[in-house]
Amino acid sequence: MKIFAQRVRELRNERGQKQNEMAEYLGISLRAYQYYESATHYPDVAGLIKLADYFEVTTDYLLGRSQERG
Repeated sequence: MKIFAQRVRELRNERGQKQNEMAEYLGISLRAYQYYESATHYPDVAGLIKLADYFEVTTDYLLGRSQERG
């Protein structure tokens, strides 16, 4: 699921956010967030929804199941 890591990184950069800011928003450690962007670990369902809401995209887009952001 490297597509998830790529999309999260891309969306974060588009918003001008730092990894530590995203970790704080999600209520997780910086290292846990870094795992998301390195495709080592993935968020739970609640975290996935929170990311989708923050970036204003669908969960399907984050997961690579759709090319449509919204």
